[in-house]
Amino acid sequence: MRVGFVGVGRMGAPMVRRLVAAGHEVRALGRSSGARRRVTTSGAEPVSFTAAVGTEAAAVVICVFTDDQVREVCLDTPLLSSMPTGSVLIVHTTGSPRTVEDVAALAATRDISVVDAAISGGPPDIDAGALTLFAGGTEKAVARAEPVLRCYGDPVLHVGPLGAGQRVKLVNNALFAAQLGLVTEAVHLAARLGVDESTVLTALQHASGASRAAASVAAKGSVAAFSASVGEFIRKDVAVVRMLAAELGAPMGALDSAIDAQFLDSERRP
Repeated sequence: MRVGFVGVGRMGAPMVRRLVAAGHEVRALGRSSGARRRVTTSGAEPVSFTAAVGTEAAAVVICVFTDDQVREVCLDTPLLSSMPTGSVLIVHTTGSPRTVEDVAALAATRDISVVDAAISGGPPDIDAGALTLFAGGTEKAVARAEPVLRCYGDPVLHVGPLGAGQRVKLVNNALFAAQLGLVTEAVHLAARLGVDESTVLTALQHASGASRAAASVAAKGSVAAFSASVGEFIRKDVAVVRMLAAELGAPMGALDSAIDAQFLDSERRP
């Protein structure tokens, strides 16, 4: 099928490669010469305008960095008006469920389905076709999106109506950030007990204290290295989940204090 793509960056580029390898015809937005090179390198056809991304596309994928960028692309450009009736818009960006709801309200006027397919994982998972996707939307909409999502996602979990994918992802990220805070505290405790960071991180992988958070930190060698690698993404998602929880009057409880324990500010801690 013809697939449009906006956001050929760290996550988007390997997604496009998987889509092309699966035989899909992919057009991806590339406004600058550098962006067009990335698109071409990924195997897709570069286009300069969002309207060209949506033209004749059975599905369009949005994988930009921020919630504001999703609103800009979907609500402030001709993207939706260029997409055919019966097509599906897939939003991978982690953000507020209210954003995809606003996008869906406009898309519905053209009989375009919207699926929020929030992501858990990174580029190696995409390359392996093993990205975890939390999909929110109607059964019909998710079914329309699956030929795209299955190219790089396994499992693809239909977690509820539109916006549910974002809600599950935000809960997941709050939990992961809290676990990172606890791992950071554990590393500092080890130091006070005379055990170096590398040793304790390696040992934890073979004990009851093992977790994906601890394994992720261990793979980078230290809390500081892990924070430098993905801290920007985690900080963004934590800010979103805190904002949403506050809007809905849903206290985060111990998750909030664990997040604050140290990870997000680990560079400033001894």
